[in-house]
Amino acid sequence: MKSVIKVIVFVVMTLTVIFYGGAYMLPGEARVERSAVIAAPPEKVYAIVADLRRWPEWSPWIETDPKTAFSFEGPAEGAGQVMRWSSNNPMVGSGTLRVTAATPDVRVAMASGYTGFGTSTAIMDIVPDDAGTRVTWVFQSALPGVVDRWAGLGIDRTVGAEYERGLAKLKTLAETPLR
Repeated sequence: MKSVIKVIVFVVMTLTVIFYGGAYMLPGEARVERSAVIAAPPEKVYAIVADLRRWPEWSPWIETDPKTAFSFEGPAEGAGQVMRWSSNNPMVGSGTLRVTAATPDVRVAMASGYTGFGTSTAIMDIVPDDAGTRVTWVFQSALPGVVDRWAGLGIDRTVGAEYERGLAKLKTLAETPLR
């Protein structure tokens, strides 16, 4: 009986060391990047991206819960805007998105806070392209804890898929002629 207990204790200790030690061998930051070429001029794309009031029109998360409630503060465009959202769907949750910097027709930088999930930053670079505009959406987040680092292994797949959906919706919106 003592040998069985020793084996169980040894296995539990070994798994604990692997779990905690392995976590600190993983990256301490997550980074996801996706791009799309949009057949529209940079100023049109920027006008959509830089106005948080338009995000519900192309956000990949709105499909998950169309009943998401939004509120907005600050200027209509550029730095200082704040968008708050709230959803009963745990895949959407609630949080805040704040534009921290905006360079017209070039870049929009944002900080977001998700209730229960911490903070992250996102940058949308807008670059002229032969076919119109290349938009690159970058997500970055610190992974400070053990569980965060293990969870970080799947961030590129999950957030990347959401960013691809969002860029596809942005492309459709920006390529639609104004009436």
